[in-house]
Amino acid sequence: RTSPSRRASSRVIRYALTRLALLLLGLFVASALIFVTLRVLPGDVAQLIAGVNSTPAQVAAIRDRLGLDEPLPAQYLAWIGGVLRGDLGTSLLTGSSVADELVQKGQVTIPLGLLSMTIAMLVALPSGVISAMRRGHADGTALNVTAQTLAAVPVVWAGMMLVVVFAVWLGWLPAQGFPRSGWSDPALALRSLLLPAITIGVIEGAMLMRFVRSATLQATGQDFVRTAAAKGLTRNQALVRHGLPTVGLSIISVLGLQVAGIIVGAVVIEQLVSLPGIGRMLVADVGNRDLPKVQGELLVLTGFVLIGGFVVDLVHRVIDPRQREAE
Repeated sequence: RTSPSRRASSRVIRYALTRLALLLLGLFVASALIFVTLRVLPGDVAQLIAGVNSTPAQVAAIRDRLGLDEPLPAQYLAWIGGVLRGDLGTSLLTGSSVADELVQKGQVTIPLGLLSMTIAMLVALPSGVISAMRRGHADGTALNVTAQTLAAVPVVWAGMMLVVVFAVWLGWLPAQGFPRSGWSDPALALRSLLLPAITIGVIEGAMLMRFVRSATLQATGQDFVRTAAAKGLTRNQALVRHGLPTVGLSIISVLGLQVAGIIVGAVVIEQLVSLPGIGRMLVADVGNRDLPKVQGELLVLTGFVLIGGFVVDLVHRVIDPRQREAE
């Protein structure tokens, strides 16, 4: 007979394969939506490349050379076939590889996202737990009101205020830009990312803090916390020793949603502080109607969100015994 540990492992593997299939299906649906949406936008890429003084024959020749006169299903199959081979296409305006540019710009956007997530966690976890434990007290109420206020602040406005304070008035951090040498000088590169990461991290942390507070308050009402308190522990001691692990499991469930918020914040903040990342490149390429680049960028950003949710689901499934017991 199969041992319980082997049966549990097989269930985890089946769950992972099912989630992987859903991830691939989600990427396929997203790619189709991205492709169709970009094709219905106004404007003619061939006309943009040819220039305002071009003749209809020149525009038609460019459209034929780029394959823009092919049926949309044929264009989509050609693009998705290249994606499956690791080829995201080439820029219509510069002729450069989309994948190469994404790798280069990702060296700014990915560290920015990771640093923002770290700051968000450092903000949300202690403040959410303290706000719940000090509910009804002045400091707990102040933390809750502060989180509610920060969560409603637009990223652009918060970024402008932080630039004014820390870059203009105090001069502690650079106001914009990224070192030309990239990560060859890690300290300088990290210093350039710190201000935009704080902007995104504080706002996302304020949103996450409200969830941490709610999860902590819910944990205080659990039977095992009340039992621990009845055995001699104070309410806060029982919560810290027995309730916070369940809060951590609940937080893992929402981290996938935070990935989407951080990506949106990165697109905005890269424009504000002139960071040469994927978000800033995306905005420029949308304005230039460079469809292959925009397709590749949107697909990669969507992939980040879906993969983040996939990883969070797997981690939650592995470390939470309640899901295995329910199954």
